[in-house]
Amino acid sequence: MTLEELVACDNAAQKMQMVTAAVEELLVAAQRQDRLTVGVYESAKLMNVDPDSVVLCLLAIDEEEEDDIALQIHFTLIQSFCCDNDINIVRVSGMQRLAQLLGEPADTQGSTEARDLHCLLVTNPHTDTWKSHGLVEVASYCEESRGNNQWVPYISLQER
Repeated sequence: MTLEELVACDNAAQKMQMVTAAVEELLVAAQRQDRLTVGVYESAKLMNVDPDSVVLCLLAIDEEEEDDIALQIHFTLIQSFCCDNDINIVRVSGMQRLAQLLGEPADTQGSTEARDLHCLLVTNPHTDTWKSHGLVEVASYCEESRGNNQWVPYISLQER
């Protein structure tokens, strides 16, 4: 491996860490400010009613769920809608970390049913100009990925 290749790999790893941190920061801030829609069904309802308020769509799935055909169909339809409406999309793995970030209870047996975290929408109402460093960073990453013909970039949330 040449020095240029090593530097490029190191830069890519740093960029991925920055984007992952930005996604985590963005999710926490969006939830705190009630700008987060959680769940495939809830997301589809919002996009049908007010697609212009959606600024980011996160599609979350772990490896063991990759074979879930129904979920893949939902994702395909959501991705298509997002592309048609110029909504940034990111595929995410690390459902446990996602649940941790959103304050989901670790053990839901016998209590309430866990929320569907497979689709998350970050919204920015038309009447507000919410600025978030995380949102700017993620939007930049999505744009850069599209420039490299990767229409749905992927990040992995690591457990802590």
